Amino acid sequence: MAKAARIDTRLMQEGRRGNGALNASIGLGLVSGWAVIAQAVCLAQIVNGLSIRHGTLAGQAPWFYALAALFLFRAALAYAAEIAAFRAASGIKTRLRGALLAHLFARGPLAAAGEASADIAATLLEGVEALEPYFSRYMPQMALCVAVPLAILALVFPLDLYSGLILLIAGPLVPLFMVFVGYRAEAINQRQWDKLLRLSTHFLDVLQGLTTLKLFGRARDEIAIATRISDDYRRTTMAGLRVAFLTSAVLEFFASLAIALVAVLFGARLLHGHIDFYRAFLVLLLAPEYFVPLRGLSVHYHARMTAIAAARRMFDVLDAPAPPQGSLILPRQPYIGITYTELSFSYDGVKVLDRLNADFPAGKITAIAGASGAGKTSLARLLLKFSVPDSGHIILNGAHDLKDLAAEAWWPMLAWVPQNPRLFHGTIAENLRLGRPGATLEALRVAAARARALDFIEALPDGFETRVGDGGAGLSGGQIQRIALARAWLRDAPLLIMDEATANLDEASESEILDVLVELAEGRTIVLIAHRLAVAARADQVLVLQHGRVVEAGPPAVLLAGNGPYRALAEAHGEVPCAS
Repeated sequence: MAKAARIDTRLMQEGRRGNGALNASIGLGLVSGWAVIAQAVCLAQIVNGLSIRHGTLAGQAPWFYALAALFLFRAALAYAAEIAAFRAASGIKTRLRGALLAHLFARGPLAAAGEASADIAATLLEGVEALEPYFSRYMPQMALCVAVPLAILALVFPLDLYSGLILLIAGPLVPLFMVFVGYRAEAINQRQWDKLLRLSTHFLDVLQGLTTLKLFGRARDEIAIATRISDDYRRTTMAGLRVAFLTSAVLEFFASLAIALVAVLFGARLLHGHIDFYRAFLVLLLAPEYFVPLRGLSVHYHARMTAIAAARRMFDVLDAPAPPQGSLILPRQPYIGITYTELSFSYDGVKVLDRLNADFPAGKITAIAGASGAGKTSLARLLLKFSVPDSGHIILNGAHDLKDLAAEAWWPMLAWVPQNPRLFHGTIAENLRLGRPGATLEALRVAAARARALDFIEALPDGFETRVGDGGAGLSGGQIQRIALARAWLRDAPLLIMDEATANLDEASESEILDVLVELAEGRTIVLIAHRLAVAARADQVLVLQHGRVVEAGPPAVLLAGNGPYRALAEAHGEVPCAS
């Protein structure tokens, strides 16, 4: 419960950081609540004047006009308060989604890889959406629950002390009971949210593995599992709704009991002439209105618990530490030479790089070779600033430590082509322009031609305007790889990092791409993570990694002629005959 209170406090702080729309909604609600009091006074005056004093309708005309004006005024206030509340909630949701995305980007791909994609997506979508009733309904209602009942009590006490005491005692019982219910509701809503995340993760796994499930004949089993998870979610949701119904039922009981007590007391005293009709009728009109804000709080209390359950995961993401980033801003460098000195790096408690030393000369192609798990990809990820080393330095051009450089200043100087590149839903041109926004069609054509992608792109029905699905749906793996290469070359960065970027190409296409790569190397530094030594053979130098250290370095032909680790790798891959 203490954690729920802390989350509630943080959510309220988020609400107060809004653009004023939430305060406007609360203010409009308060004015509307006070208008109800004025409305009750007008109605009491009319009924008292007509039935007790036997006045005429004409004589009560000013009160009728005032009552009609108050009805219209409250309708306008209610409409304006709704607009302001939802505008405030929309702004807060947009800001929270932006903060979540910014923090995920700051944490980097390695941290995101440790999270379930469906979990993150559900948090960004359903989780943030679950906050809307909290900001648009619950928070304004909290303010009304304090201000409106106090205003009614301030009017009722001078009119009738006994009625004021009854309302004063009955009112706090409602929020007190909701606090007790909150202990139970918090656990139920947290389970409900956890089951929703599990359901989202399961559906994503099923969709991504649909082919495998069909081929192994396990589709029906997954349907049964999804049905079971859905039923668990249904039962948890119904349990939460039962608690919400109980809260509302208890409120109605206390409210009805208090109003009945007030009515009975007035009836007895009116019969004996101990109170006049006007005061009694006015208090009876105000007594139900006293409980209206409390009733609204009870209705929206479930929204609070749902928001707290969703925000718990959201704040877990926001509170996760991001790797430290430098602040040094460097102008774009005409060339980039890189030196690793005594570099160590651990991932999930396992040492991946151990006091590694290496040089990547400017304007040269350097290939990184080694067995799986040797640390090749980790070495490149450190260069991409996706992670920070445990110790040691990455020196740029012999002068600047990479850890001191701001990521936003470093990333424009490099291009990256992973083994499994990502294309986004949109046109081929839009995907290419990720490398250089605003690039002309001619620039796209040149980059595509260098990547040997121009022919197949122009053969598509709409050429560069052909739309592709998420992940490049509609294109082959080789075509996606070529588009990614074209995107990297379009960026025209002084540093190009490629993680086996020709893996999905046939041998002839791979040879063509490597020929172009050699041409592009002039004036650029190229780092190749080579799982196949045919790629490493085109490099100016090869670094061979074993257990997180460089154990051999030199031109590929020289290393192949020797009897060191590189030769052993080549023999293991069957690329040279084994030594007799």
